[in-house]
Amino acid sequence: MKHPFGPLYSRESRVLILGSFPSVRSREQHFFYGHPQNRFWKVISVLFHQDIPTTIEQKKELILGNRLALWDVVASCEIRGSSDASIREVQANDLSIILNQCPIRLICCNGKTSWSLYEKLIRPAVGREAVCLPSTSPANAHWSLERLEEAWGVILEQ
Repeated sequence: MKHPFGPLYSRESRVLILGSFPSVRSREQHFFYGHPQNRFWKVISVLFHQDIPTTIEQKKELILGNRLALWDVVASCEIRGSSDASIREVQANDLSIILNQCPIRLICCNGKTSWSLYEKLIRPAVGREAVCLPSTSPANAHWSLERLEEAWGVILEQ
């Protein structure tokens, strides 16, 4: 399966947030973090003291207005449903599209799968470290919203 949409960034983006591969809901919506139980939009909204976006346009404004960029590590793979654990036959995205155009100061991975795939497939090519942040996925239920907000606060330093 190929990634169904491209990255979200502007030339002012300073923090790149990488997921693994879009969930079924995200693939249907052609946009990042589309599952209603995913806490990504809540976390980012709280960190930047903004309302939780409900439309794709509002989500784009939240990301770009705060100098963030979004993409995923995986360009194509075999996957069952939305399960990161089922990801096989991975081809990585080419991050140079963003890294060559933006003053990215920090690369963050949303969850361990994203981070481990980044470390294996992308870091050797780009030579840049990434921070592994706890997943905002509803499958990561043992992390409360408050704990996620605290851990994700690292993006505010940039």
